[in-house]
Formats: sequence, C-alpha cells, structure tokens
Amino acid sequence: MNGWITDIQRFSLKDGPGIRTTVFFKGCNLKCTWCHNPETISSGNRLLFYENRCIGCGACVAACPNGAHRAENGRHIIDRDRCTGCGRCADGCFSGALRMAARSMTVGEVMHEVRQDRLYYNESGGGVTLSGGEVLCQQAFAAELLAACRTEGISTAVESNICFDFSAIRDTLAQTDLIMCDLKCADDDAHRRYTGVSNAKIIANLKQIDELGIPMIVRTPLIPGATDGESNIRAVARILAPLKRLRYYELLNFNPLGAPKYDALGQPYAFRDARPLPAGRLDVLRKCAEEAGIPVRVG
Repeated sequence: MNGWITDIQRFSLKDGPGIRTTVFFKGCNLKCTWCHNPETISSGNRLLFYENRCIGCGACVAACPNGAHRAENGRHIIDRDRCTGCGRCADGCFSGALRMAARSMTVGEVMHEVRQDRLYYNESGGGVTLSGGEVLCQQAFAAELLAACRTEGISTAVESNICFDFSAIRDTLAQTDLIMCDLKCADDDAHRRYTGVSNAKIIANLKQIDELGIPMIVRTPLIPGATDGESNIRAVARILAPLKRLRYYELLNFNPLGAPKYDALGQPYAFRDARPLPAGRLDVLRKCAEEAGIPVRVG
C-alpha cells in the first residue's frame, strides 16, 4: 500500500513526548485560513517554487510537457493552470527551486526511516507521530503504518482534527498510544468561518475518544484576531473540563513561518502580517484556560 507523504521530520521535540519522528500526510478535510502547511491541504500533488533559489538555467522549461514554465523579464513564471503536477521540472531542478509537495511511499519505506531512530525513542520515551495535513484522510495507510510500529514496539501518536464520523475512525485511533487534536473555536459559526466546517463532530468525538481510554492532548492555535480571544479560550477549556483522559490543554502561539510556502504555491496568505503573541498575552490566556480546572501548557 502507498500513501502520499509530504515530509518525514526526525528528532522532533514538539509532536508528543520524547524524541520523535513525525510523518506528515498529504490531504486535509479542513481549510483553515491560517494553515502553516498549505502544501498538505489538497489531496493532489502540488508544485512549490522557491524563487530565491532559481538560477535561471531553463531546465524546467525544457522538461515541462505542458509549457507551464517560461522566463519573462528576467523572472521565472509558472502558469499554474497548465501545471499538472507531473514533477518532471522538479526532477531536473538541481538548485532546489522547484519541488513537489509530496512523494508516494510504501509503509515499508516509511518504516525504514522510522527504524533509524529507535534508540532515541527508547531512551527518551519518544516514538512516531503521524501528522499532516490530516492523517485520517489516508486512513487505510495510517492504520497499516500504526500496526507496523506496534509490531516493532514503537510508541505512536496521531495528530488529527478528528472531524469525521466516529464510527469511521474508531478502529484506527484505537491503535495509537496518544491522540493530539485541535479545538480551534468553541463557537460553531466562527469555526465554520475560519476552517470551512462545523465543530460539532469534533466536540462529539472528544467525548467518544475519552471513552476509548486513550490519552489526549487538545490544542488551540492562537491566531491573532481569530482564535486568541479570552472568551474563546475559556469556552474551549469548559468543553474539555469533563474529559478524564485529557493530559493537558495546549495553547500554541501563532507560527508565522508558513508565509514562504504560500508564496511557493502562488497563493495569497491572509495572516501574512500577523505576529506571535507576546509573553504577557500568553500568560493572560493561560490563566483564562486554567479557570476550568484543567492542566494548561503554552507551546
């Protein structure tokens, strides 16, 4: 079985306990306006162009069968309407200016990379984290990969938006040791506005996962002007308060590093001018969440 993987990041300290290898899946059923991995959203492969790396050699112009590349006034221009994502231009781009967002990999190929860090997992209490995009958009591949890790005694975690019918994802989630999921907005209208979907399934699934007995970390990304209101943080914390398997609620400061990826995809970015919240503001929001009587961390 093959899956579409955008990246495998080794020695990660932010995607669960200990030292971890994070496998990033392609495809997502949400369209968050602030997504800092926009190349993972669509299910199809996408071409990224990093203009600052382009040396103007013209190899891509010759390689492209659809005439999607051209030079104009000394600049490299990509006609996205002509690009089919075949990847031939990226294969011939030795400067690294062009690359495809994802690669097709087998479970065996992913496990080959994962096994290299087994010693670090054992010594640090780490393991493998499946992230995205949205892992459960490639559920069959995810389930097979989780099973392979379990067979080899490697601890696993899944990062998911859990916005699915629970009956469809229950068996896959039951194979993992830790679930990390987001509740971005407590208000359903706001959630629809910023992510494109209702939060009803997410809130219902939090309760279902809790009944499975799997430890959870729930997160809210703090997006300036969108999710970082005190009323939103209080409301999310109240929803989480009854959960018995909640390890902690994590407030994730805004990550501004996604902007270059939007440029590389030729897409506008609504939060280009946004900046991470200062320490004082983070402390205020942490205290708002703690009012619900749950453990809170700021990341």
